[in-house]
Formats: sequence, structure tokens, C-alpha cells
Amino acid sequence: MSKRIYVGGLPFTTTEAEMNTLFATYGQVTSAKLITDRESGQSRGFGFIEMPNDAEAATAMEKLNGTDFGGRKLTINEARPMEARTGGGRGGDRGGRGGDRGGYGGGNKW
Repeated sequence: MSKRIYVGGLPFTTTEAEMNTLFATYGQVTSAKLITDRESGQSRGFGFIEMPNDAEAATAMEKLNGTDFGGRKLTINEARPMEARTGGGRGGDRGGRGGDRGGYGGGNKW
């Protein structure tokens, strides 16, 4: 079974190819996924690596955690499963609307 590794502290200019190269030093890399902002496409400074060999993955995590990469300190550990999101996420009651202000919020006086 492959090991999924969290890689944090990446410079915002890092590419998936650079992530792959960094980890390939320690063994075979199945995939490299850089997480980007949905709206801007800008890197969020973290990503995930998958390595098929647990021993190689453990060595990579041990050797790379805390090292400097592009002027930033890497945080590397085994990825946790993504938790189910609860609630409505964005949106919902943002306040400032409705109430006793005639539905316009912000204290507008007409």
C-alpha cells in the first residue's frame, strides 16, 4: 500500500515537478500534488506526495522534515485522511442584513 505524505512550508513558486524531484532522491514517487487556491490558482504552500514503498517514504519524511527548501523550512509528515466537512462552508448568515434595519444592513438611513 502506498504512503501519502503531507509536505508543508513549500515556497509559493514550487512546482509539482520540483516536489517529485525532491522526494525521488529517496525512492519512487507515484504522484505529487501541489494544492492551489481555487480562485487565484496561486500555490497555498503545501501539497502531497505518494510513495509506493513505506520504507522509502519513512526515510524521505525523516530526512526532509525541517530542512530548508527555497528559503523555507519544510514540515513533512504522514498525511491524515481528510475529515468530512460539516456545516455549510462559505455563505450562511454573514450578519449585517435583515433585522430591524429594513433589510439593508450597514445602518443606511434612507
